[in-house]
Amino acid sequence: MTPIPQQQDAPGTTDQMNPVPDHGESTYVGSGRLAGKTAIVTGADSGIGRAVALAFAREGADVLISYLDEDSDADDTRALVEGAGRTAVLVRGDLTDPQHCRTVVETAVEKLGRLDILVHNAAFQRSNDALEAIGDEEWDYTLATNLSAYFHLAKAAVRHMAPGASIIATSSIQSDAPSHQLMPYAATKAAITNMTASLAQMLGPRGIRANVVAPGPIWTPLIPSTMPPEKVEQFGLDVPLGRPGQPGEVASAFVLLASDEASYISGAVIAVTGGKPIL
Repeated sequence: MTPIPQQQDAPGTTDQMNPVPDHGESTYVGSGRLAGKTAIVTGADSGIGRAVALAFAREGADVLISYLDEDSDADDTRALVEGAGRTAVLVRGDLTDPQHCRTVVETAVEKLGRLDILVHNAAFQRSNDALEAIGDEEWDYTLATNLSAYFHLAKAAVRHMAPGASIIATSSIQSDAPSHQLMPYAATKAAITNMTASLAQMLGPRGIRANVVAPGPIWTPLIPSTMPPEKVEQFGLDVPLGRPGQPGEVASAFVLLASDEASYISGAVIAVTGGKPIL
């Protein structure tokens, strides 16, 4: 089912979307691939983050759910994690604050006892047709949310991580094929991919892996809250599979990279793009 024209205020909420995204609630079946592990997932209140938190929980992991201020969505994610029999910890706050990034990590260690997986998925974007339309605050906020938070989270997390731990960042097809309307967002996603390649080399001797999942057009609250209605209606129709992807269709890539099955995968980019290549 393709989206209809719609608009929300940023950052958007799940229950206002038409159609409502599929996070794998009725389809994802775990098999113990993350049993005994703990994870931080940022932007986990909705979209890809919710799907990842759900999949991790059904695979046996306890999850810290980091989110901005969408309390209702975050509560729904917590219910999914707890419904899988795992511990869920909610941490509300703005990741553009470096101290809050450190608080997220310290809370995970305190409440969950250890830290095995860090997923930085929180992101901000806005569509602009002209360079002059991009305000200084928008530029700074996009970089702080998408990129600088990743740095502060990773720096705080690695001191608690043992060999076998995994860092996973959500990049985007925009990192390789940027749309001019999403210039600040696309620039951060390219930088995330580059930074993860550096982390893989820097942390490899410590047994910590770092990888990227690069989604294409995925139906999340980010879309109707940051794009005009006419673009929402056309969202995802230009990929070879001819439709936007659902958050639940991305989660399995994160599960693989977080699991011990990926013990020799580091510095990789997994594209989940509906057939549109990332070069």
